[in-house]
Amino acid sequence: MEFLMRRNRKISAPKNSRGQAAMEFLMTYGWAILVVLAAIAALAYFGVLTPDRFLPEKCTISPGISCIDFKVSSDETILVLTNSLGKDVIINSIAVGTCSHSFNQTFDNGQQSEFVIIGCENGNKGINFKGEIIIDYTSIGTDFTKSTSGSLLARIQ
Repeated sequence: MEFLMRRNRKISAPKNSRGQAAMEFLMTYGWAILVVLAAIAALAYFGVLTPDRFLPEKCTISPGISCIDFKVSSDETILVLTNSLGKDVIINSIAVGTCSHSFNQTFDNGQQSEFVIIGCENGNKGINFKGEIIIDYTSIGTDFTKSTSGSLLARIQ
């Protein structure tokens, strides 16, 4: 008889044990998530996660005039350009970001030339500069003024 009573008796856990297990599970993972968030916040605070540090410097212009090299300082921008338009042109003006300069310089086909845009306020040394390049030119033998554009991303030196 005693055997039957033991067999029919339900052995159950206390009512709150499942709730307690769930709470312990959430607390354990909650602390782990909190530690990970604190580590990410510390990395972001010290600038490790800033994508600007990893972006490459680049100068791109629409086909026809190529940007070979460039240098951006706090008060001037220097562009080394090559004419691959297939014809000689006169460079009227070049604008980079908020800075522009008039040139009126002959730019022969296949020629590589350096253009210095002075009087700019590009920012402080060490920060990234991003600006749009607009080049206005006139084909020699015609009076048609054309424009080409591109972009410049560089670290200010």
